[in-house]
Amino acid sequence: MKVLKGLAESLDMTLSDLIEGMTLHSFENKPAFSEETLEKIKQLKSVYDLDWTSQDSHRFKEDGE
Repeated sequence: MKVLKGLAESLDMTLSDLIEGMTLHSFENKPAFSEETLEKIKQLKSVYDLDWTSQDSHRFKEDGE
């Protein structure tokens, strides 16, 4: 969430607008970010010491599972 908040701030948009845009792109199976924005995401992930990938999402569990 910190990376998303930082990215929204750097793009001068609200977090909800960023998430909405990402969702709409994913519904159409289109990339949501330019190469420049992907580089910014990489920098933010480094700042927050985040090394998760999409593969990690399959390991996340809700409480009680």
